[in-house]
Parts: sequence; C-alpha cells; structure tokens
Amino acid sequence: MIDPPTMFTTFDSIRRWADGTALLLALSACTTASPPAMPQPSIDNTAWTLASLPGATLPAAPVPTLRFDAGRVQGSDGCNRYAGSYSADDGRLQLGPHLVSTQMACPEPAQRLSAAFNAALAQVRSYRSDGAALTLLDAAGSSLASLAAQANGLAGTAWQVGAYNNGKQAVVSLLPGTTMTLAFLPEGRVGGSAGCNSFSGSYTVAGDLLSLSRVATTRRLCGQPDGLMAQEAAFLSALETAATARRERDRLELRSATGALAATLTLVPAPKP
Repeated sequence: MIDPPTMFTTFDSIRRWADGTALLLALSACTTASPPAMPQPSIDNTAWTLASLPGATLPAAPVPTLRFDAGRVQGSDGCNRYAGSYSADDGRLQLGPHLVSTQMACPEPAQRLSAAFNAALAQVRSYRSDGAALTLLDAAGSSLASLAAQANGLAGTAWQVGAYNNGKQAVVSLLPGTTMTLAFLPEGRVGGSAGCNSFSGSYTVAGDLLSLSRVATTRRLCGQPDGLMAQEAAFLSALETAATARRERDRLELRSATGALAATLTLVPAPKP
C-alpha cells in the first residue's frame, strides 16, 4: 500500500502520491469482473450446449451442457451431472460458489473434457449472448467457452426411459432386458411402450409445464421377466404425475408438481433418411 504523506512539502510530491494511488486503483479494478459493454439479455430459463472450449476437442457425444433456471444452474460436464446456484446481473455472472456433482469416473477423453469444462466454469465472471450463442468470460473479459442454444421442443421427439419413480420414494433403473419409451407426436398426441403394453394419450406443453391427459393402454399380460408388470404399473403411475418437462440436449426430466422426479429419459436419434 502507498500511504498518504502526513505533510506535502512540494507540488511534485503531491503529484507522485496521486499518480501512485491512481495506479493502485487501476490495478485493483482489473481483478473485478466488468460486464460486457452492451446490455445483455437475461439467461434465466435458457439451456445451452458446449460449442467450443479453448484447447479442447469436443466429441460427438456426450457434450457438456448448461441450463439456467430461477437462480439454479445444472447440466452435464460430459461425464458427471452438476448443479448449484448462480447469480446474473447486467452481463455479470457468478456460478456457485459451490457446485455439487456426481463422482463417476469416465474414460478419456471425456475425463479431460470434464476437468477442462469445470475449470472454465469456476472462472466465469460475465457473459455475452445474442440468444443463439452464449460466451462465458473471465474477470479480464477473455473467452472461456462458447455455447449454442439448445433445442428444447418436445414435438416430434422420441425418448427411451432410463429411470422412473417407483412410488416408494425412490427413482430406480429398469429391469435388465426391458425397455420403455415415450414419444411426443407433432399433433399433440403422446404414445409409447410401458414394457409390456403400449399406451397413448394427448399432451400440451407451455414452457416447462407439461400436461398429459386421457392416457390409455392395451391390456396384455406379460409374465417375463419377473416384476415386469409391477414395473409397468409404477412407470405409468409416475407418468400420470408429470407436470414439468425439462429437456437438456438428449436428456429429458419429467417432474411432478411438487418437484419430485417422475422419470429420466434419453433422446432416441431420428432414423437417417
């Protein structure tokens, strides 16, 4: 620190002290994130997919994702799921301070990409966005990562169920060798397979809000594997509770009105022409 002199004997000494103080203030300002020069749109209720990360080569899949929703941030780092809080104001952005994540070990190069993406998130202090692209910036205004807006529509998509709420306060995986699907048709119809029987109904969606109605099933009885019919009944009951649908690239979460997880699903790629 430069302490102000207790007595100035000459004009030059005053000027030297003032110049030194100004320099310290300028250096201090460099450590504080400055918002982008132009006003930035809100990033609340937006979802993004990593498009580029300096020094990293992105795989075809899985690619890191980022979603902002009511002060909460979540996504995938390409290996593990993460979640936490965020604050954003006039282009400034702070993630965390403490993001939590799953702790699964992944093969390379997914593990390296995961580490690089998390390191970038820890340095974020501001952002730029035009609605179609999002650039994360560090305290000096340098680019840390570029992301592209995710498609978040459901119409015309098909999904495979990965886990569902069994109605006993637990989200469980499917029985080995079984498959359940869910498809959202463009005309507001929904259908799929519950493992033994097929089902169909109608749906409406507004933002994250989802409403399923008039879901009907076929009446087959399947004996194998053991527990298949109980699994089917539990999944259909969970599906009836779905009140929100949050899509994150190729992942879909259905939740009840209370926020309980009803099911997680993975996008089924459209067949190539």
